[in-house]
Amino acid sequence: MKIALLGYGKMGKTIEQIALKRGHEIVIKASIENPNYNIKDADIAIDFSMPNAAVGNITNCFNNGVPVISGTTGWLDDFDKVTDLCKEKQGAFIYASNFSLGVNIFFELNKTLAKMMSNLDQYNISMEEVHHTQKLDEPSGTAISLANDIISEHNTYGKWALNTPETDTIPIVAKRIPEVPGTHVVTYNSTVDAITIEHKAHNREGFALGAVVAAEWLLGKTGVFTMKDVLNIG
Repeated sequence: MKIALLGYGKMGKTIEQIALKRGHEIVIKASIENPNYNIKDADIAIDFSMPNAAVGNITNCFNNGVPVISGTTGWLDDFDKVTDLCKEKQGAFIYASNFSLGVNIFFELNKTLAKMMSNLDQYNISMEEVHHTQKLDEPSGTAISLANDIISEHNTYGKWALNTPETDTIPIVAKRIPEVPGTHVVTYNSTVDAITIEHKAHNREGFALGAVVAAEWLLGKTGVFTMKDVLNIG
């Protein structure tokens, strides 16, 4: 595949390394320093840019018939508009708050546990996420996905909030520490015990591999998909 990297920060450079190892070619490395490119040179685009650039990047791809993988978070107020355009242009699109294969398995474990715990009101849910200090959004998109999945399966909780332990609300503690890839923890706590599930990334390569695998899967398809489709889970 000829890949356009829309966003060439640490994540984009890791994706480049993985893609080259898997026999692909990087034809565009777009960034703030290098904003000019012809997206038609690429077979597929992988967007790990900035929240204020993502919608423009994705729209440009759809308008030029290029499928898109997006892992940029912080722009989801425009998600419906973007997916409507994808369908209108008969494009192909995958958005994921986290492309790590392990995290997507973690998502499924999280939903299963929430369903099991739904009628056990003695347990209070809390969440914590830890990322590097350069991460702009807080809480992370992955933490929001985990919280929303709990809400969809659990009878007690109707919303999440950052650092706010309100009634019927999942509190999320967000920490920013230099040079850490990312950790997400979900805890069910009662007066007698606690149940915790955790995903801890050792490096960025898991996220990068998942994005490249998703791009390989999406090429030649039409529609809006998720990592569940890529991994054939759920």
